[in-house]
Amino acid sequence: MPPAADREGYWGPPTSTLEWCEENYAVSYYIAEFWNTVSNLIFILPPIYGAIQTYKDGLEKRYLAAYLCLTAVGLGSWCFHMTLKYEMQLLDELPMIYSCCVFVYCLYECFKYKNTVNYPLLFMLITYSFVVSIV
Repeated sequence: MPPAADREGYWGPPTSTLEWCEENYAVSYYIAEFWNTVSNLIFILPPIYGAIQTYKDGLEKRYLAAYLCLTAVGLGSWCFHMTLKYEMQLLDELPMIYSCCVFVYCLYECFKYKNTVNYPLLFMLITYSFVVSIV
């Protein structure tokens, strides 16, 4: 068997602009960075459970949004580290940007006094997300 650095994996050669310190396809033919991929389970499973509990308990939608954002970050990172493809790198990085915007909005919602929606903040955060996505 050739050294790990010379192995061709299921997803082909990496096209991402980043590669982490883990050897590619060293553990599995199907997963480029095995341990980085598996470690993302902590960003997938607990937030799914939190989202389910939030829905069952009838809590505010912002908590559900926050849990779903964490799940999206975990799934995107899972896909990126599994494939090391540029498209999956975007699926890893962009949900982090969007999640931060959701978290900023959730943080602002903690300090409001009445049941309103802050449309200027929403517009600013959506515009920021859109601009970062385009760039």
